[in-house]
Amino acid sequence: MTWPLFWALFTLIPLAVFGVAEWVGRRGNTFSETIRRWLGVDKHPWYTRWSAWVFASVLIGFVAWFVPHILLSIWPS
Repeated sequence: MTWPLFWALFTLIPLAVFGVAEWVGRRGNTFSETIRRWLGVDKHPWYTRWSAWVFASVLIGFVAWFVPHILLSIWPS
């Protein structure tokens, strides 16, 4: 197996599994709804939960690294 094929499968298989899981769980058990329950933001305002701030910080940090990494070939490449 070549690396491009590996990376294509590495991307497509999880996306397909995610799509099926979202379709099956569309009544209260989607990924977003599950994350909201895990973070506790379904019962309290999101800004009062430390878990929401940690989640947002990690996600924003990842995007801040990933976008330049892909588009500008910034470290590590």
